[in-house]
Amino acid sequence: MAGPAPSAARNPLTVLTLDDLRQRSSVKWRMHPPDVLPLWVAEQDVPLAPPVADALRRVIDLGDTGYPHGTAYADALGEFAADRWGWHDFRVEHTTVVPDVMMGIVEVLRLVTGPGDAVVVCSPVYPPFYAFVSHAGRQVIEAPLGPDLRMDPAALDEAFRRARALGHRPAFLLCNPHNPTGVVHRRDELDAVADLAGRHGVRVISDEIHAPLALPGAHFTPYLTVAGAEDAFAVTSASKAWNLAGLKAAVAVAGPRAAADLRRMPEEVGHGPSHLGVLAHTAAFRAGGPWLDLLLDGLDANRTLLESLLAKHLPTVAYHRPEGTYLAWLDCTALGIDSGQPSGEPGVASDVAGPARMFLDRARVALSSGHVFGTGGAGFVRLNFATSPAILTEAVTRMGRAVDALEPPPPGAAAGGTARGPAHGCAAVSG
Repeated sequence: MAGPAPSAARNPLTVLTLDDLRQRSSVKWRMHPPDVLPLWVAEQDVPLAPPVADALRRVIDLGDTGYPHGTAYADALGEFAADRWGWHDFRVEHTTVVPDVMMGIVEVLRLVTGPGDAVVVCSPVYPPFYAFVSHAGRQVIEAPLGPDLRMDPAALDEAFRRARALGHRPAFLLCNPHNPTGVVHRRDELDAVADLAGRHGVRVISDEIHAPLALPGAHFTPYLTVAGAEDAFAVTSASKAWNLAGLKAAVAVAGPRAAADLRRMPEEVGHGPSHLGVLAHTAAFRAGGPWLDLLLDGLDANRTLLESLLAKHLPTVAYHRPEGTYLAWLDCTALGIDSGQPSGEPGVASDVAGPARMFLDRARVALSSGHVFGTGGAGFVRLNFATSPAILTEAVTRMGRAVDALEPPPPGAAAGGTARGPAHGCAAVSG
């Protein structure tokens, strides 16, 4: 049974009930038993934006389920980028459609790096960065974020030096905005990245999947609009902002001096995107702006609600208010729960350990475990607040009760532990 239809001016996060959501068959709502409130993987608890739903209904009614064609997706992205971000020199001829953002990143890495070359990431960061880079035969070098969870130029400088020493063609995989911290990088920060990359001969690939989700008070800056980024790439999609992860399609964009590299992308890569995905993402960028604005208002309200809920129920958990995305990075180290972090393993999104394991077992709330985000993630959890205020309130209330019921561990004792989730891994669970 379908959930209620959203009104033209209704917060998308308040449309679907818990009963509606429990009828979903996606991984967020099926990974755990029904008594668990899932606030982990990056899926939103929203109905489809009406322009997207209309486009998909038309496709089904026409039986228009063949292969994708044309540049409508890139055209729509360019129009959206000009309107929202002031990116007026976006060039459609410097784009190509790819299966999804992570697969697009891997294909770009294959164009500009070689086997054994180093790829720098700013940890803690999106777990598939580790797995996809490693599976592509490249080495990961971490440049840890600073104490303020922003990029650290000194750490980047050192990481770029190491990357250059390890191989002839190093790269930097930028997360813009940053997942899991919700930081929206400022233009001056991106200027510093471009300057360092230029000095060290590092190619930058910017994952901008969360770009439309800059929340009030922050402004998203496309990396390719920064001086010195002419040889860089960006890969983006409508997936996160309009909840289209199951409709695969993304766009890779090249800077002016990287366009020749992008033209070397194997033709068969363009066979991977779903035709329905291309049409859905095109509709989102072209006509989904009003719906997105309602969503951003709802997410802004939810991050404020989360702040008050944490102060009331989990006062020892530190909350770094996100500037973008719908992801909150919660510092649970004061709870004294051992992370149980395995050594030498890449992050796998379905792993559960430390505080996330405790909240799952004792509060029946599923969160993303901080240790899978690399160095700096142990003792943290990532909470997805793209849900209804009622579900968010119930989840944090449960978490507070679970912490209140904890017995202080004896000195030197290790609490918690690691549990490997079902075989979803990074490739299947990439939120």
